[in-house]
Amino acid sequence: MPPPELRAGGDTGWWAVRFRMEWPPDEPPHWYMDLLLAHQVLLPVLEGHRDEIFLWRFHRRAARDDAGHQFSLIFYAERRTAARVSAEILDAPLLHEAKNAGRLRAAFGDDTAGPVKPGIGDTSDPAWSAALRDAWPHFLMGASRTWLELIAALAAEDSGRLDWTDFHATEQRFQRVNAAINALWQQEGRHAFLHHLNALFGYEPVWIIEKRLMNF
Repeated sequence: MPPPELRAGGDTGWWAVRFRMEWPPDEPPHWYMDLLLAHQVLLPVLEGHRDEIFLWRFHRRAARDDAGHQFSLIFYAERRTAARVSAEILDAPLLHEAKNAGRLRAAFGDDTAGPVKPGIGDTSDPAWSAALRDAWPHFLMGASRTWLELIAALAAEDSGRLDWTDFHATEQRFQRVNAAINALWQQEGRHAFLHHLNALFGYEPVWIIEKRLMNF
């Protein structure tokens, strides 16, 4: 059973703030923008409201549809907290800089008049079992926090210009951080993440997309 503050009821629920990036038709997604926004815009807000946001996670996607390349913060909190968090994020000066630089198309948050998804598992895949739907947000919060801490560590190690007020320099820094994150995932992700997750479940094999059993 979840602790009292995580039980559905009242005005607590899931909310989202989303960022839609510019994505020219002849270019790949600018994935580094997700890292830049996570570190420069979302990290300070998450730290400032750590006692009021019960669960949170990131969602990344890119498809040639109306949403396009979209990066989202999805969080579980009371309505008043959601309103404050959304306002702080959307008022960040860097968002205006990103729009002026042609990198950000739009930023918007959910209507905070009242929660539409009050249950812990309401933003999980509805095809999953109820137990998994309710437990999964805790897993993704840990994974999202790990990803964010890696970004912060690699950004701090970067030896490039330290003028955070220069958007072009900031953009270049997070291009390098993105490349470093990708290399880390490719070189260390199998053991650090997949192997240890497999170990947590007793090394039981799992069905993958190709419908064959695999151990990590």
